[in-house]
Amino acid sequence: MNAPHSTDPENLFRLLNSTPQGLTAAEARTRISQMGRNELPVQAPPSLLLIFFRQYLNPLIYILGLAAAVSLALGDLPDAAFILLVVVLNSITGTIQEYGAEQSARALREMSTTTCLVLRDAIQIEVSATELVPGDVVDLDSGRKVPADLRLLSSQSLEIDESLLTGESMAVEKNSGPAIEVNAPLADRTNMAFKGTLVTKGRARGLVVHTGKQTELGKIATSLSSERGSKPPLIIRMEAFTKRIAIALVAITLVIAAFLLLRGQSWYEVLMVSVALAVSAIPEGLPVALTVALAIASRRMARQNVIVRRLPAVEALGSCSYIVTDKTGTLTVNQLTVKKIFFPHKVEISVEGSGFNPDGALGGFEELSAAGKANLVTPLLQAGVLCNEAQMRQVDGHWHRHGDAVDLSLLVLSYKFGVHPDQLRSKFRAVDSIPFEAENQFAANLHETTNGQLLTVKGAIEKILPLCDTMITAEGEASVTRDSILQQADDLADQGYRVIALAQKTQLPSYLPLQEQLHHLTFVGLVGMIDPLRPEAAEAVRSCREAGIEVAMVTGDHPRTAWSIARELGMAQSLDQVVTGSQLKETESATDKALLIDQARVFARVEPQQKLEIVRHLLDRGKFVAVTGDGANDAPALKAANVGVAMGQGGTDVAKETADLIITDDRFASVVAGIVEGRVAYNNVRKVVYLLTATGAAEILLFALAIIFNTPLPLTAAQTLWLNLVTNGIQDVGLAFEPGEGSELNSPPRKPNESIFDRLMLERIILSALVMGLVSYFYFFSLINMGVGEGSARNLTLLLMVLFENIMIGNCRSETRSAFLVSPFKNPMLLFGTLAAQAIHIGALYHPTLQNLLGVEPVSLVTWIKLLALGFSVFVVMEVYKWSRRNKINYSSR
Repeated sequence: MNAPHSTDPENLFRLLNSTPQGLTAAEARTRISQMGRNELPVQAPPSLLLIFFRQYLNPLIYILGLAAAVSLALGDLPDAAFILLVVVLNSITGTIQEYGAEQSARALREMSTTTCLVLRDAIQIEVSATELVPGDVVDLDSGRKVPADLRLLSSQSLEIDESLLTGESMAVEKNSGPAIEVNAPLADRTNMAFKGTLVTKGRARGLVVHTGKQTELGKIATSLSSERGSKPPLIIRMEAFTKRIAIALVAITLVIAAFLLLRGQSWYEVLMVSVALAVSAIPEGLPVALTVALAIASRRMARQNVIVRRLPAVEALGSCSYIVTDKTGTLTVNQLTVKKIFFPHKVEISVEGSGFNPDGALGGFEELSAAGKANLVTPLLQAGVLCNEAQMRQVDGHWHRHGDAVDLSLLVLSYKFGVHPDQLRSKFRAVDSIPFEAENQFAANLHETTNGQLLTVKGAIEKILPLCDTMITAEGEASVTRDSILQQADDLADQGYRVIALAQKTQLPSYLPLQEQLHHLTFVGLVGMIDPLRPEAAEAVRSCREAGIEVAMVTGDHPRTAWSIARELGMAQSLDQVVTGSQLKETESATDKALLIDQARVFARVEPQQKLEIVRHLLDRGKFVAVTGDGANDAPALKAANVGVAMGQGGTDVAKETADLIITDDRFASVVAGIVEGRVAYNNVRKVVYLLTATGAAEILLFALAIIFNTPLPLTAAQTLWLNLVTNGIQDVGLAFEPGEGSELNSPPRKPNESIFDRLMLERIILSALVMGLVSYFYFFSLINMGVGEGSARNLTLLLMVLFENIMIGNCRSETRSAFLVSPFKNPMLLFGTLAAQAIHIGALYHPTLQNLLGVEPVSLVTWIKLLALGFSVFVVMEVYKWSRRNKINYSSR
């Protein structure tokens, strides 16, 4: 369809063969089969073959290729063939690792889907955005992503962020205005909403005119999909480290080569040894291994209901020292139930039932006449149902619900009074509305009836009560008694109820806009809602406290309600730790405001902009902050935080787009589980780094000692390459699968700028490299002195080095705990990899071709056992180191 912005809605309905009530479900299915799904073209993932060839874009591969070419030119076919075999096997290993990480990332992306509200068979339902077709009628609200190109049919205070398409950073006002000139620029088409843009404010209804590739976003989707994602900071740091250490090792290798040439060894032998040493010692596989470790952590997080949108969040979450969390739906179950109704003059009604089940008895009307009950109940239900955006109806015996938990609970209350919400709504015609926004803390709706206009309002008691002059009583209207009503609200809040005030107005001048009629209201009543705490929430808060992570709750609730919940969670110990948005607003001194935020653990009646202010202050104080949020107005705070966490069930599309992580079950405990997995991931990264750098350093030391003491080289070039291939190529990936040690929450968060190569890491690397390098060299030296031939001595030294690197896995599995306390069966992948590495090497000792290439030969079982015992020297030394370090820490903590 051409230029829908220049066509009136009536003509569009005719052209698209649709109606204001939308399409039927059957027609929508037919159109999907004809037009395809509402999906954008995406860049195809790299093929296995492409990933394989990408492994050759590595300077070390070029060095090996040069060595192979030299060998071939000199007629040394076996050496050339072996070098090429090493190159291919390394490429296969890298391909498997990278392809697995790519598939994991793709699977996680597919878990995060966008839904939308659409009219089908004249009923509003929620469907996947991919199911939309031209002719559908879609409803938009604040925080949603626009699911297709829409011609707006109606709107209320609508603002849309179109920066994705136009580059305009400010949200644009939209409306359902008349047709616009055909050639109007995209940014001037104010009667259109475009796919992929974000609703930042207001409500709207629109007609789908374009889907998929036909949308404005679809036309540029190819260029968008080709953008490559950024690398996590940890990977960038490791790549930089690898380059630096490569330069250092190449320099060391050149020094070794120079000494070898001075000793009279042939330039060919020196070249081959130098290449083998450089390739083996440089941890070029480190960035790939770390990418795999982070991808595995992402998969584990997904099993804990945490979807990783940005890979850096995996490592970042482990550094989290402060969590700013919402209350509703995160710490509570988000199934609000009206349990108390307070009418003026202290008429209290109790409501039975729980959740969104519309069954439940009402108690407290016994002393009221039928007329008195009607005087109280009718206005309450009108305000609760008409000032309400939720939908709740029974279809084929099943309840279908959509909307905010507060609105749904008011619809459930209507059912409990025996009044069907749709029947009540059918008696009124909607004229205007002010949708609920967090900064307003109220919503208002204007309806027309046969008796005139009716204005209904609901919201926070502090917002509604000052607008009221009168109140409804059983006898009729009376002057409002504010003190009494505020006391009732405080009593409910002290018991942990969420308090909603309801009001109405019947005598309205029709010429004034709705916003100007919000005064001289009639107070209708208070509704007390209970949102039960999630059973695991208190334990999750306690775990955070033990892990050195501070937790603060931010809510729009009444401060007494928030305090009651926080006290039950063990989050706050006194009312002094409760700070309201009004207090923050009224505190002008920056110092005083900082003191307020520092002491607070509960922020009540807080506006979204104040949430951002709180987060910025915590960041300035050096806290590493994770923020949870679900609304469009939470986006600035989510973006400002170190880690933004959106809710998957109740979260808006804006929040999800901004966040680094999405919690699919909305539970605070899942955030804590994500922190645990983040710490596990970082620990596994350290384990991989330790293994690769310690073994590389040991190999360098082994060759350096041979030069210093003027002895034959302990390993040939082929043997050095084989050592790197058969051990690190298998075992480092196994380490990435290490499960948690169970003590991740027993230590405080690490500092985000803390280097991986801290004192502990450096001590472990130096100590283990010294043991492996010294023991291997002096074992080789002793064999030569005993008259053992160089070939046999190298064969035994190679086997010893393989055993050393196998045994090093036990040292890697925990930095502080004894390896005897870590079961080898907790990580089958690592156990299999280690045994496979040793089995492959033993197999090489008996394989004729590999015997010739590597210069190896079989050894007796007794010799193997002796070498195994010698290899355990590094295990014993590192166990003694851990034991002494634990004792030192225990002594210093007394």
